[in-house]
Amino acid sequence: VQLQASGGGLVQSGGSLRLSCVDSGRQFSENGMGWYRQAPGKERELVAIITSGGSTNYAGSVKDRFTISRDNAKNTVYLQMNSLKPEDTAVYYCYAVRLGLSYWGPGTLVTVSS
Repeated sequence: VQLQASGGGLVQSGGSLRLSCVDSGRQFSENGMGWYRQAPGKERELVAIITSGGSTNYAGSVKDRFTISRDNAKNTVYLQMNSLKPEDTAVYYCYAVRLGLSYWGPGTLVTVSS
């Protein structure tokens, strides 16, 4: 499993961004995938996860605003972020779990201006 996230940037409050994470390893479809984030001075927190079967779960703070999805043909997981708020500002990390082992990508910075 080798993860590379992209799509971060600067956006105004109320705007949207879509993050992508490509897994260059094999058997992507068997991985559980997710996004975490870490804001300055705070602990890393779960944002959203999607199982190999497509079930999803979200942090309460992003539910109804963010959508996680996956395209197994492209080995890619997405995080569509709408109605962004300044408190969504953080480094977002792609996450994979496979056979009980966890893998992390290098992160992409999302900055939401007020």
